[in-house]
Amino acid sequence: MNNIARLIKTCAGLLVVLLFAGGSQSFAQSSYDETWSLGFGAPDYMEVWIETADVVDIRERVFRRAGSGIASVLTPGDNKGKPAGWPKSPGRGAGRDVTGANLPRLIYVRWQSLAEPQTYEVYIVIPESAREIMRKPEKAFCRADGKWITDYRDDIGIGLAPGGIAKVWLGGPCLKSVEIARVVGTINKQGPSLGKNEGRYALPLSPESKAYIEKFGIPYDSW
Repeated sequence: MNNIARLIKTCAGLLVVLLFAGGSQSFAQSSYDETWSLGFGAPDYMEVWIETADVVDIRERVFRRAGSGIASVLTPGDNKGKPAGWPKSPGRGAGRDVTGANLPRLIYVRWQSLAEPQTYEVYIVIPESAREIMRKPEKAFCRADGKWITDYRDDIGIGLAPGGIAKVWLGGPCLKSVEIARVVGTINKQGPSLGKNEGRYALPLSPESKAYIEKFGIPYDSW
């Protein structure tokens, strides 16, 4: 009986070890099922309306309309804005969290460039090197509260410019942005709203943007 009891105890111990190991492996495989953010911006005066931004994550799950609406843009009066080029460390821009998605593999964006006007679409392939950056924790100093924290670059910011330019950065609340891609999109031949709105664009260009573009034009070669 003593031998049988010892055997049962040993088997039970092995079962606990195997269950713990299996649970640990499952956790490791799914440890980045966390929220990351997707946002959009545009150069000064180059106003943009995003029809849709669809995400495919590394598990091949599709998250449609992960982004839409107005991109962040400044329209200072008296032509005081500077639309040429991009800022050194842009923020995420206007957007929201992509809840439930794993790390992104592909982002599709279709948008209206109101400054031209023109409708573009682009497929942005996110390289593995970018996902490695998103996974990596970094020490960061937050000027807002004067504290050192462990931060992640889990904000994806996409800058959209006339000519179909899409530039992509990774950033975090207390980390400088790093560029990971620049892609030139194509004209969507169906036009705004996939041709369902009789060629009308979502919004009129603001008076400030219209005045700047009429006077100085669009600096296509700067993006």
